[in-house]
Amino acid sequence: MSMTVAEIMSTDPLLVSEDETVLQAARKMADRDVGAVLVESGGELRGILTDRDIVVRVIAEGRDPSNTRVSQIASHELVTVSPRDPADRAVELIRARAIRRLPVVEEHHAVGVISLGDLALDRDRASALAAVSAAPPNH
Repeated sequence: MSMTVAEIMSTDPLLVSEDETVLQAARKMADRDVGAVLVESGGELRGILTDRDIVVRVIAEGRDPSNTRVSQIASHELVTVSPRDPADRAVELIRARAIRRLPVVEEHHAVGVISLGDLALDRDRASALAAVSAAPPNH
């Protein structure tokens, strides 16, 4: 039987409000050593914000991260999976959409994230991507 998303996903995703500033979100990302946060409003998932989004949509454009709201730069057109979905479904979506992180949602609430690295670790622990994903952060 195929593994489910719930068996592979990272739980306890970092959530930020869409009203927070990019600077506040970036500090939370640094504190938790993650490259993405899920954006919520009213307890429902509204988007995803990555470290790359901050660089490309704020820093490179000369915007002030302390005056730019997360809602202004987060990606809002989300592709999601359910914890009960087969892991193969997550692989298909990541491949088809060329994305690195996939929010895991249950009844409009974020319950986890499944990443390209999570899938690499599950599928082939000897791969280069799995080795990089398992390595400690390089501060």
